[in-house]
Amino acid sequence: MTLHIIVVISVIVLGILFMLIEIFLLPGISIAGIAGVIFIIGGIFYSYMFIGSTAGNITLASSAIALGASFAWLLKSKSLRRISLETNIEDTVDNSNLLKISVGDTGAAISRLNPIGKVLVNDVEIEGKSFDGEYIEEDTEIEVVKVETYNVLVKRKQ
Repeated sequence: MTLHIIVVISVIVLGILFMLIEIFLLPGISIAGIAGVIFIIGGIFYSYMFIGSTAGNITLASSAIALGASFAWLLKSKSLRRISLETNIEDTVDNSNLLKISVGDTGAAISRLNPIGKVLVNDVEIEGKSFDGEYIEEDTEIEVVKVETYNVLVKRKQ
């Protein structure tokens, strides 16, 4: 009887450990998560089969509580802060060249706009987007319809 209890506890603890590894270190569905589920279900099944239904019910409830408690403890512990990324990106994209462009300016498509590509307007090479979604071939004259935050909307010059 004592051997059965030791087997159940060790298999459940191993399953919980694999589940925590899966959740915090190996996100996605991997071998650790599958092994954790198999060990936990196997420990509960073993408890029902060899110790009895009352022990199985206790094992089921206690393993659910243990998994939840260990999950909550690991979230609150400072051990995750050692492996977490704490660097903030403070740089921004320089879009000052868009200030040189206004609606109605003309230029040329440097690459094919399919519907996005490179355009040259007022000696500034920027990303251009076709206004109506049509394809604009390379070296076609274009006209600026709208200046957006990171690119310009253009159409073929009439």
